[in-house]
Amino acid sequence: MVTGSMHLLEADGRKILLDCGLNQGKRKEARQRNDSFPFDIHNIAAVIISHAHIDHCGNLPTLINRGYRGPIYCTPATKDLLAIMLVDSAKIQEEDTEELNSTRAQGTPPLQPLYTRRDVFKVLEQCVSLDFHVMTSLTNSTEFQFIEAGHILGSGMVELRFRTPEKINTLTFTGDLGRRELPLLRPTAPIPPSQLLVCESTYGNQIHESIHNTVQKLYETVRKTIERGGKVFIPAFSLGRTQIMIYYLQKGIETKQIPEIPIYVDSPLAAEIAHVYRKHQHLLNPEVVSSFIQDHTFVTDDWVRYVREFDESQYLSRSPDPKIVIASSGMCDAGRIVHYLKEHLDDPRSTVILVSYQAPGTTGRKLLEKSPTIRFQNRTWNKWIEVVHLDGFSGHADQADFVAYLKPLVGKIEHIRLIHGERTQAVALASVLKNMGFPDVQIPEPGDAMVLA
Repeated sequence: MVTGSMHLLEADGRKILLDCGLNQGKRKEARQRNDSFPFDIHNIAAVIISHAHIDHCGNLPTLINRGYRGPIYCTPATKDLLAIMLVDSAKIQEEDTEELNSTRAQGTPPLQPLYTRRDVFKVLEQCVSLDFHVMTSLTNSTEFQFIEAGHILGSGMVELRFRTPEKINTLTFTGDLGRRELPLLRPTAPIPPSQLLVCESTYGNQIHESIHNTVQKLYETVRKTIERGGKVFIPAFSLGRTQIMIYYLQKGIETKQIPEIPIYVDSPLAAEIAHVYRKHQHLLNPEVVSSFIQDHTFVTDDWVRYVREFDESQYLSRSPDPKIVIASSGMCDAGRIVHYLKEHLDDPRSTVILVSYQAPGTTGRKLLEKSPTIRFQNRTWNKWIEVVHLDGFSGHADQADFVAYLKPLVGKIEHIRLIHGERTQAVALASVLKNMGFPDVQIPEPGDAMVLA
C-alpha cells in the first residue's frame, strides 16, 4: 500500500527503523494499524526518517508515546517540517477523537487520541538533523548517509553500509523519489549501487503527463471556469503539492495565460511551511529562488493571500467573487477543502481540480467516480461541480523516471524489493525492472524478511 511506510533493519543485534509513517484510510482500520507496532519498541536503537510527509513520519508520536527514547535522524529541513506537520497531525487526532466521543453512548469509556501535541514535542527533542552526504555511525559496524531524493524539501534516500570481516554489505532505501521535470527542487541525486535496493513504486505502472501539457490544461481549466462565472478549488496537500500549484498559478498570471484573480491558500499549515521553504532556499532550484522566492512566492501577499483564520475561510467559501482557492487536504477527507465542497458540489459553474493521489475510499476518489451523486459528510450531494483530474503535477517518480534512475545500475544491484505502492503498480514496475536485467525483483508482504550475508 502507499501509506504507513515502515521498515525494520537488524545489524549487530540492534534494530533500526526506516520511516515511521501513519496509515491513512478508513478511520477504524487505520486506527487499528496505527495503534500498535509489529515489533518490540524498546529494542529499537534508532529511527531514520526519509522525509516529512505524514505517511512516512506521522506515527512517530505514537512510537514515542509507547516508550521509544532513541535518536530520530532526519535532514535539517525535514526536522523543521516535522515541527509543523506533526503538530497538525496531532491536532487532527485530538479533534477526531473529540468528535467520536460526542456521539458515543452515555457511560461508554471515552476514546483517547492516537497521540497529542505533547507527544510531538518529545519527538522534536529526540530529532538529530544531518546534512546530505554526512556519513554517520549507527552501530560499531553500521553507518548511513542521506542522499538527495528530490521529492519534497529535505527529502532523502538513505544509504546504509554494514561492515563485516569479509566485506561491506550495502542497502539503499529510496523513501519517495522525485520527478525529473518539476522545477522547484534540486534534482534527484544518482541512486548509489547496493546489494539491496528498497524502492518505492507509487506510480510504477504510470507515465505522468508532461508538466508542460499539464500546466496548459490547468490554465485552460481556470480560464473556462472563470469565464462561466465559477470558482476554482484545488485540494492539495500542504507540503509539496501546494507549493507547486502556487508556482504555476503565479507564473500563469505573470505570463497572462490566466486572468488576474485572487489566489487564496486556505491552509495555516501551508503558511507555516512557506517560511521553511525560505529558510532552506539552498535546497531549491536556483532559478526558482532568483525568480520567485525572494520576490513573492510562498512568503508574502503580493500575489497570494494565505488564509489562517477559520472565520475568513468560511467567508471565502460563501463569497460570490471569482477566485482560485488552494485548500487542504489533498484527498478531500479533512481540512478546509471540506466546507468549500459543501458549498459548491452542486454548482455546475465551478470546478474542483484534483492534483494529488486519491487513495481508495477517500472523498477525492469518490469525486473521480462516474456517478451523479456523492456520499459526503453523512449526506448525499448532487455532484454537479466539474471535476478535473491533473495527475501530471505529482512529485513522485513515474515508471519512466524509475527506468532513467535505475538503468545505470543494471549489474550493480543484486536485489530489489518494491514497496510503497498499490499491488498493480508494484507488479508492473517489477516486470519492467526484470526486463531491464535486474536478477531479483520482488514485492514483499508485511513481515517478510531478507538477510544480507
